[in-house]
Amino acid sequence: MKISYNWLKDFIQIDETPEKIGSILTQTGLEVESIDEVEKIKGGLEGLVVGEVLTCEQHPNADKLKLTRVDVGNGEPLPIVCGAPNVATGQKVIVATVNTMIYPSSGEPFKIKKSKIRGEVSEGMLCAEDEIGMGASHDGLLVLNTDKPNGTSIKELFDTGKDFVFEIGLTPNRGDATGHLGAARDLRAYFNRPLIETDFKTPEKKIDRPIEVSVENTEACPRYSGATIRGVKVGPSPDWLQWRLRAVGLSPINNIVDITNYVMMSLGQPMHAFDADVTGEKITVGTLSSGTKFKTLDEVERTLHEKDLMICNDKGGMCIAGVFGGVDSGVKDSTTDIFLESAYFSADWVRATAMRHSLSTDASFRFERGTDPEITIQALDMATTLILEYAGGYLASDYTDIYPSRVEKVKIPTTFHNFHRLIGEEIPNGRILEILNGLDIETVEMTEEGFTAVVPAYRSEVTREADLVEEVLRIYGFNNIPLEETLSAGYMAHFNEKEPYKLQENVSQYLAGSGYSEIQTNSLTNPEYFHKIPVGENPVEILNKSSEELGYMKTTPIYTGLESLRHNINRRQKNLRFFEFSKTYQKADTYKETELLSFYLTGESNEASWNKSANPITFYDLMQTVLSVFSSLKMDEPTFEELIDENYSYGLTVTYNNAVIGKIGKLHNKLTGYFDIDQEVFYAELLWKKLIKGAKTQYEFSPLSKYPEVRRDLSLVIDEGVSYKEIKQLAFKFEKKLLNRLNVFSVYKGDKLDAGKKSYAISFYLQDKEQTLSDKVIDKTMNNLIRAFETNIGALIRK
Repeated sequence: MKISYNWLKDFIQIDETPEKIGSILTQTGLEVESIDEVEKIKGGLEGLVVGEVLTCEQHPNADKLKLTRVDVGNGEPLPIVCGAPNVATGQKVIVATVNTMIYPSSGEPFKIKKSKIRGEVSEGMLCAEDEIGMGASHDGLLVLNTDKPNGTSIKELFDTGKDFVFEIGLTPNRGDATGHLGAARDLRAYFNRPLIETDFKTPEKKIDRPIEVSVENTEACPRYSGATIRGVKVGPSPDWLQWRLRAVGLSPINNIVDITNYVMMSLGQPMHAFDADVTGEKITVGTLSSGTKFKTLDEVERTLHEKDLMICNDKGGMCIAGVFGGVDSGVKDSTTDIFLESAYFSADWVRATAMRHSLSTDASFRFERGTDPEITIQALDMATTLILEYAGGYLASDYTDIYPSRVEKVKIPTTFHNFHRLIGEEIPNGRILEILNGLDIETVEMTEEGFTAVVPAYRSEVTREADLVEEVLRIYGFNNIPLEETLSAGYMAHFNEKEPYKLQENVSQYLAGSGYSEIQTNSLTNPEYFHKIPVGENPVEILNKSSEELGYMKTTPIYTGLESLRHNINRRQKNLRFFEFSKTYQKADTYKETELLSFYLTGESNEASWNKSANPITFYDLMQTVLSVFSSLKMDEPTFEELIDENYSYGLTVTYNNAVIGKIGKLHNKLTGYFDIDQEVFYAELLWKKLIKGAKTQYEFSPLSKYPEVRRDLSLVIDEGVSYKEIKQLAFKFEKKLLNRLNVFSVYKGDKLDAGKKSYAISFYLQDKEQTLSDKVIDKTMNNLIRAFETNIGALIRK
């Protein structure tokens, strides 16, 4: 939001520099993000002077050019070639001398240089108003009517104007500060200076066919004020008004619309002017049936919701209340009668409507934050007075003011002790009252201990004692509360030692160091994916879609992850390792949000080189990654079971502490093929919250054994249905003391074995932490393992 330094002076006397005012506004809660110097006329007419045309002759080499000699007050007349049709001897004109920068109304600025035009020397330029940014006309030279001597700076003849504009990052709770009046209130409280009273009074009226108003929905429109004005003449706004609007980034349109915008930027009260020929004799404020079509000012046809508040005539909607006008009801050049609206609309209703239709306007920006229900008549006085002055006409009605249920002021009992306790310093009681009164917060029922604060309706966010303390503190100044020389805490807060974000950072760093790239994809996805290749269930549909392609919240990371793979593969990056922390969303009886860590592998695990051939990525590369993540979180290895899921060609479920914690496998071709990916994609997803629940944040130290580890190898011929997991569990069941670990170093299935058989070559690592193992103990241990394998899984031990 933009606030003008000069405009603020209409509401409060300020002599401080713009930088000082900006610092104060930031301190009081209106954060100034930048201060920009703006000029009424770009370049400020620097280098332009009054000149007198002494002679004017036809250019010998161009029919449309003239040769002039112009006196600019420095003794020797300047030869200047001019193409303006109205140039003539004796005229006083605006001259841009050599080296002057010119800022035209349109196009890029340029510098005047001494030149030759069609063979004739030209030492300057005679200017039309559009050439120096003073208007849009290019019909001819801007001829001056002045007695000023030649050579006088043009700045002495025209108001070049300069202002400073504050760009304020307005927070949603400060609906009271959406106009210059709101910023001035904060300055009043800070400086303890009075506001400058406005002199706008209700104009005299001449009753002439007043337009009737009916409010059918007082929940959405608690107050509706308006006035009928007839006999206006629509035209350009006065120069000062156009300059004010341009300074804060608004484009002048016509005198009626500009005045409504001026009032909005002054008081924070949006207004709307209707063409009275369109409104007819009666205006109705209410809702239309769901599905009704309505074309807004941007000529877009919108479908109305049953809770879109509308301003209607007897034929239908004219305006979406508080948001956007209709294409036909606004003020036109031919308009002579208007109905001026100044209303208080419900912030909740306007916010919901604006979101439904993806509309954000200057009016909705203010109504969504909450406007002042008590200012509608003051805004009417201001707007009506200005319209009668600059557009003519007369007030043709009493003010309409439908306000059936007054918005009550909030009353908050409080004590001075609580102000001192919460602020941490004893601000004088008088200063507390002074600040609150400066913010229009009345202080009544005074006692030595405290008082009752009566909060104006436009400060809807101030509802409790702590809010009052904050109001005082932001004006008094956070920086004015001294810090103790020695800071200490009276207690230590308890924090969960597992910090999810720190764990996430650690895992991310580990994966990045392992050759993975992190991706972040959209939480919204294309509904077509779910309908064609459903993964997950119960999708959440977006009501206020930005586009149909982003209509669902994602039920799985697979969709957006495959989009990323496809994007890279199509750009010849085929060897990819991605990971992503993301969320999925479902809706059954309630909404459900799930956090996931997902992995995507595709292509080759390494590029071919002179001493190594390329190897394709396999399922076991992904398995190793998943196991490494568990290891990085200091967790025991998970267990795996066969995965039955139509979205995977094959895979495993990941189980930890008897709970399923994820999936790992090769994605089915129907998924990868839908995204035009013709290479295998291995995918895993882990439930992040369940994963970190088992994570350990401290290492458990155990001293390294000084006794050596012993390796013994066995070759087991077993049935194809026996898994390595069963072998491992069986080994540790029968040898818990000395067996350290196992490793499969060969797997064989072929014609040298009977049908239905396979062979595992496994290394067994034995270690005693208290003594060196003897051959006798080693042989006994291995014989026990052999008997266990032969007895329990029917293994044949190959010698």
